[in-house]
Amino acid sequence: MRLTGCVAVLSLALVACNHEKAAVNQPAPAPAAAAAASAPPHDVSKNQKVSHSLAISSDIVQMCGIKATSSGTSPKFGFDRAELSEDDHAILQQLATCLRTGPLQGKGIDLIGRADRRGTEEYNLALGSRRARSADDYLQALGVSKAQVSQTTRGALDATGNDEAGWANDRRVDIMLRRS
Repeated sequence: MRLTGCVAVLSLALVACNHEKAAVNQPAPAPAAAAAASAPPHDVSKNQKVSHSLAISSDIVQMCGIKATSSGTSPKFGFDRAELSEDDHAILQQLATCLRTGPLQGKGIDLIGRADRRGTEEYNLALGSRRARSADDYLQALGVSKAQVSQTTRGALDATGNDEAGWANDRRVDIMLRRS
């Protein structure tokens, strides 16, 4: 009888432990979605479209003397794409020089990845994140300190396009001075 009681207590303890473990391992809500939805967006209305997929705040353009590429009139990634173009590389090279040795030395920037409205909210947040990461990876390859660059996504939260031309404009990375 005593052995049976111990086995029963041990069995209950194991069930309780397994139950607690299962609760700990359950997936949490997507942090990117919560963070992007709760963070107030930067005012990007005055950003300058400087390359195929990049729009930069006018204060950065002025401080760094960034020259738009010849095709920098309509920033847009390809549909469902996160790869940077050669024009994007040229702009990011100018920005990297400014961050390493120019007026933005020691200052931080935010890379905000964006997507058009097509697709689910979760998918668009992830796509915006991949776009911001592409720019971040390239800046780091050019010697920009990881501490100077933060990346976030707004996905399609601020998208305004309703047709192909509008959707194309929604597919970009905005580059802003980091808020203090």
